[in-house]
Amino acid sequence: MQASHQDLIERLQQNIGRVVLGKGDVVRLSIVALLAGEHVLLEDVPGVGKTLVGKAIARSLSGEFRRVQFTPDLLPTDITGGSLYNMQTQEFTFGPGPIFANVVLADEINRATPRTQSAMLEAMSERTVSIDGASHELPSPFMVIATQNPVEFEGTYPLPEAQLDRFLLRLPVGYLGREVELQVLTSHREGEPVDSLEPVLTCEQIVELQQAVREVTVDDSINAYALDIVAATRECDDLHVGVSTRGALALYRAAQSAALVAGREYVVPDDVKQLAVPVLAHRVITKGYLHGGQREAIEAFIERLVDEVPVPG
Repeated sequence: MQASHQDLIERLQQNIGRVVLGKGDVVRLSIVALLAGEHVLLEDVPGVGKTLVGKAIARSLSGEFRRVQFTPDLLPTDITGGSLYNMQTQEFTFGPGPIFANVVLADEINRATPRTQSAMLEAMSERTVSIDGASHELPSPFMVIATQNPVEFEGTYPLPEAQLDRFLLRLPVGYLGREVELQVLTSHREGEPVDSLEPVLTCEQIVELQQAVREVTVDDSINAYALDIVAATRECDDLHVGVSTRGALALYRAAQSAALVAGREYVVPDDVKQLAVPVLAHRVITKGYLHGGQREAIEAFIERLVDEVPVPG
């Protein structure tokens, strides 16, 4: 691993940490998702800083940033774009939507209808958008940072399982401690601090870090440990649906990225164990179907399940 990789990661963490106070774990795990080339879902009550995290990450990169406010009347083409008729040439041409950016902030994603939510599936999985039979490539790097309110809130639609499966991590944000909250009040005295953030990394540097993630060594014993955890979810009598092969691969890639963020060229068992809940909890369905509204209960259940799997020496 080149020494500059760690310098780049620290530069990014410090820049985001200037405005996202008291949320070091959320920032670190969001960077893990970014460097893994994947997406992150931030779920919590309104007003705890979900959108702030997304904006801070986007403003720390030199690439294109688009924010989409999801509402019940939002249409799929409002996200992907569509064919527009050119009066001068009398031909239809493709007009790209806001999904064609390096970082897309999907704000309150579960306020849109399932039909509109599904418009994100191809983009998040294959990095392409298909319109009228033609496939359009998205820029690199490409990351969706989505925020959502708990499904108990009025006017929300639960994300379909296929949509949830496209997110590498689902993260709660939580309330701030009193001292940190006092710092937030002080820092907003002269306006919104995130608006003053300047880019500290280029898109090329992010792509370089993403390539470095794929070169992180994963021992066979670590792979076996990750698959033991996945198998435990499939064999559990309390789960209707366990973790899929895509989920196992997500855990593998997230562990590689976490190792790089920690400054290592290899994955250790703790990388897998600490990531198991944010990577896997949104990919299982309990027999009581607690899927959407009982995030904390499912996360605690997965944590207990992980604790029962022997850790390699």
